Amino acid sequence: MLEHLNRAMDRIEHDLDREVDVAALARIAMTSEYHFRRLFSMLAGMPLSEYVRRRRLTVAGAEVLDGERTLLDIAVRYGYSSGEAFARAFRAMHGVGPGEARRDGAVLVSQPRMSFRLIVEGSSSMEYRIVEKPDFRIVGRKARVTLIYLGINPGIAEFIKGLGKETVERIAELSGDDPAGILSVSDDFSPNREEGSELDYWHAVVAREGVAVPVDLDVLDVPAGTWAVFTNTGPFPQALQEMWADVAGQWFPSNPYEARPGPEILRVSPVPGTADAEAELWIPVARAVRG
Repeated sequence: MLEHLNRAMDRIEHDLDREVDVAALARIAMTSEYHFRRLFSMLAGMPLSEYVRRRRLTVAGAEVLDGERTLLDIAVRYGYSSGEAFARAFRAMHGVGPGEARRDGAVLVSQPRMSFRLIVEGSSSMEYRIVEKPDFRIVGRKARVTLIYLGINPGIAEFIKGLGKETVERIAELSGDDPAGILSVSDDFSPNREEGSELDYWHAVVAREGVAVPVDLDVLDVPAGTWAVFTNTGPFPQALQEMWADVAGQWFPSNPYEARPGPEILRVSPVPGTADAEAELWIPVARAVRG
């Protein structure tokens, strides 16, 4: 799969001076557009749209310093509707306007061209299982929060704190099994999953079949599908965040599955007598179709 991803990266370079067709990139990578956007963001550490913008401004910066084209020609070539729009974007990245950069020969910022490779570390293995799960309901309370990749999310922490013990206990009583107990559920991400964007966070359970749901609780109906379930143990949240990185950088490129739309479910259980936690992460997946 990494070979196909790198072919898609070559296509991006070829198309920097025209519209970058994400659907075409996904076809080159032999995956869905949904999975391509998500996997790129997880591997690259930035959304695809941000990478394309920064690459365009890097190449445009070289042309600004070269001096062979007018600034307006460069702006139009790289997709900007006016010289003013180009100048704002150029200054935001490089810290200096294009006219000043050309006049004074400024030092500019560069976004290196990316390629992907798989680093195999034989000292550890990733534990996972594939589960075919019928349709189910997630029941609890939800809030719209800001996506933060590292550390404790203060919006989530404040939301959980405000629920109150009685509400959490009522939610827990509705739990079924696999996964059982109180869960952290993330859903309705932005397409690029950029840090600072919003998502729905649920403090909830997978409800027992046929259970009566109190009217003051939120409900998310989840259709039947395939799930990849990963487990690890370590300091929370660092170990969980490292597991996310391993899923993107190692598991998806090495296995015949791709991400599909749906909620992502996390169950965390403290390890008694330690500062560690056991995490179980459920990700909706589908068999990848390879050409």
